[in-house]
Amino acid sequence: MTGETSGTTVTFVVIDGWTVTVASVGDSRCILDTQGGVVSLLTVDHRLEENVEERERVTASGGEVGRLNVFGGNAVGPLRCWPGGLCLSRSIGDTDVGEFIVPIPHVKQVKLSNAGGRLIIASDGIWDALSSDMAAQSCRGLPAELAAKLVVKEALRSRGLKDDTTCLVVDIIPFDHPILPPTPKKKHNLFSSLIFGKMSRTCLSKSTNKLSAVGVVEEIFEEGSAMLTERLGKDFPLNSNSRLLRCAVCQADQTPSDGLSLNSGPYFSPASKPWEGPFLCSNCRKKKDAMEGKRPSRPESETTYEIETLIRGLVDPQ
Repeated sequence: MTGETSGTTVTFVVIDGWTVTVASVGDSRCILDTQGGVVSLLTVDHRLEENVEERERVTASGGEVGRLNVFGGNAVGPLRCWPGGLCLSRSIGDTDVGEFIVPIPHVKQVKLSNAGGRLIIASDGIWDALSSDMAAQSCRGLPAELAAKLVVKEALRSRGLKDDTTCLVVDIIPFDHPILPPTPKKKHNLFSSLIFGKMSRTCLSKSTNKLSAVGVVEEIFEEGSAMLTERLGKDFPLNSNSRLLRCAVCQADQTPSDGLSLNSGPYFSPASKPWEGPFLCSNCRKKKDAMEGKRPSRPESETTYEIETLIRGLVDPQ
């Protein structure tokens, strides 16, 4: 049963030239280390302990957020949502928790400069031990495969093997730059620092400005809402020639009777709220309800038959 109800986090990355698109659910993380040494976070952690916005969404949806109570009434561990006890607000799977745990990803798209950059994609075991800057700095100047191994080694050295500790490094760089160069570091003794401190700070400021220009990242798109109505909008794409409605997800043209439109009422269970988004075909509506954790309602006669069968089995197990 555990294999059927357990869940996972996901960090999905699509690279198209200099354009990087990241979709993430949970607390795995993807960071971008540019040629200029600027580290950017391309994902959002969906941990209830750290994400106030997600905590508010879960409680507004009917979930309870709190720590695990042990003998004596002491609360221990990270914040979790109940029922289920999950410390994340979004995941893939976890079918034994409430509808407020959703698999709807945070999506971010950026465009790198032609100087490129390095992606470090890793599970929470890495980020529990290392900050984004520490992970990036620990492997600069190394080939991608060796860099990933070094990040894992650094995380294990810092915290030990306490969780999934997996790392993938991808370099997006011009052909004439085989690896990201290490960030230059200069050492000064105390005497020279006192004399040349002001000049060093001025030079560092100029150098930083130059590096920032090299590692500039253009943000194209970002969407983190867990509400599909907000992400899809409420417009009804209508084909003026055929008078057919177009599904907002799969873009297939269908007659209104073949799908669901605004305020069409619950499609799965009576407890479901009416869909207030754009037209969806029946297949996409089923997928939407599945993403929101809703279960299809069964005919009352079928449910009654199963209950009667269960009772007979308990009374007369044979």
